[in-house]
Parts: sequence; C-alpha cells; structure tokens
Amino acid sequence: MSGFVEKPEPIEVPGLVHLHTGKVRDLYRDADGNLVMVASDRMSAYDWVLPTDIPDKGRVLTQLSLWWFDRLTDLVPNHVISTDLPAGAPADWEGRTLVCRALDMVPVECVARGYLTGSGLAEYRQTRTVCGLALPEGLTDGSELPSPIFTPATKAEVGEHDENVSYEEVARQVGAETAALLRQTTLAVYGRARDIARDRGIILADTKFEFGFAGGELVLADEVLTPDSSRFWPADEWQPGRAQPSFDKQFVRDWLTSPASGWDRHGHQPPPVLPQEIVDRTRAKYIEAYERLTGLSWA
Repeated sequence: MSGFVEKPEPIEVPGLVHLHTGKVRDLYRDADGNLVMVASDRMSAYDWVLPTDIPDKGRVLTQLSLWWFDRLTDLVPNHVISTDLPAGAPADWEGRTLVCRALDMVPVECVARGYLTGSGLAEYRQTRTVCGLALPEGLTDGSELPSPIFTPATKAEVGEHDENVSYEEVARQVGAETAALLRQTTLAVYGRARDIARDRGIILADTKFEFGFAGGELVLADEVLTPDSSRFWPADEWQPGRAQPSFDKQFVRDWLTSPASGWDRHGHQPPPVLPQEIVDRTRAKYIEAYERLTGLSWA
C-alpha cells in the first residue's frame, strides 16, 4: 500500500482545467492548450507522498530547473513558454509555476548514471550489470563508472515504483531511432551538467530526464537536474564504499526508517508527520543545492 497520505484537492482557477495531481506537481491546461505546471512543496519517499510539506521546495525545484534549462538550450530545446502567473492564479503560485508546450511525451524515464548507487548498485551486486549493461568487477557503492551509462526506466503512477528496463525494451516500445536519440541526448545533457556541477564542487552521480516530441523535435520536459530528480554529492566528501552525503531528501528517508519514526516502511500504515527539525534540515539542504550550483543567494 502506498500513494498519498492525504491527497490535496486541486485549486480551481478560472480559465484553467485541472488535469493531474502528481507526487509534487499539479498540472493544468489553459485556454490556449498550453500546460500549466505548478510545483508544490509536497515531499515523497518510499512511494508515499508524505503528510508534511517542505516550505519553498517547489520554488527551489522550479528556479533550479529554469537555471539548468538556460544552460542546455544548445543541446536540446525545452518546453517552457513563460513563467508568468495565469490570470486569477493564487499568489502562492509565484515562482513555482511554468507555462509549457504540450508535448507528445515519451513513456520512458531517461536515466543517466556516472556513479554506481541506488537501484543500479542493487542490480550490479546480483548480476554485474545495470539495465543489461555489463560493468567491471570490483565496483562498490559510490564508485565512478568507466563512462556514463544510459539506464532507462518505466514511468510509474503515484504510489508505484519505477522499474529499470533494458535499452532493447525501450527500442521495442518507442522504435530504434527514437531510442537512439533518447540515449544520445540523455548522455549529452548529463555530461554537460556533470561538468558544470563538478566546477562547483558537486558530483552529479545520476539523474533522470523526461522528453516529449513537438512537431517531430525532441524536447526536454518536466523538471531537470534538481535534488528530486538527481543525486548530488559534495565532491570533497566522496568516498566509495559507503553511502554518500547528498543534497536531497536523505534526512527524510533516514528519519522514516529510524526507530524514532515508529514506522514500518514494509507495513500497511502510512508514514507519520515529519518533525520540524527534519523539515528544517531538508529545506536547508535543498536551498544549499540551489545556491552552490547557481552561485545565487536564495534569500
């Protein structure tokens, strides 16, 4: 059992049609047929959307995505049309709203990995492969890979978990030409972002992208290179062979699986409310990621 602990009611805005409530984002369509994407402060962990928000999280994700989109436009176009608030939208949407082109979305999470951890590490320990790609012996948690790899996954609904799939399965689903384009673009964007992050003392261990097509052109969509969609590690603390410190929701995960929470992630009860200390530390970590990557002050 998983999903929303408390699913929010969509906000009604004149001229907008609510389409979907996701783990973090609410999606609307405007009168021109464009998509209006609003990043909430919701936090998800272990396939649950938690009952506690992280203040400013949605704005951090949106502003960081915009910063990255600006640095990737020569590699791939993106879906952003405007950051202007739709007429009648609540003031709280300021800074967390994107008006975007409607795309024919590709039903694949395009994941790039430069380091071994997470589900990739779990598969490697069993088979010495990740998504069917053979890797050298002797790698451990946090090891840098000989070169970045494309490890796609299925896109899951809220409350379900993405599943890694092989490149051959992607080619079967979307065609060989599109699969090759997805792999090429994913690795190119990852390589650009990895180098930018490295110059700022941050390791981009892995990340996932979503793409769609507009008039036959591949377009980068959704969020990009945020702490929700990526693993960012402080380079000066990187030490293969253990779990790495990270700029993401790790404080939340650690607390949920600690005795302090009293929660069994494998049971049937939803996760509890987060303590204020965990909320504050998680918010600070997201803001630190934004400031270190962009060189800008959040305040």
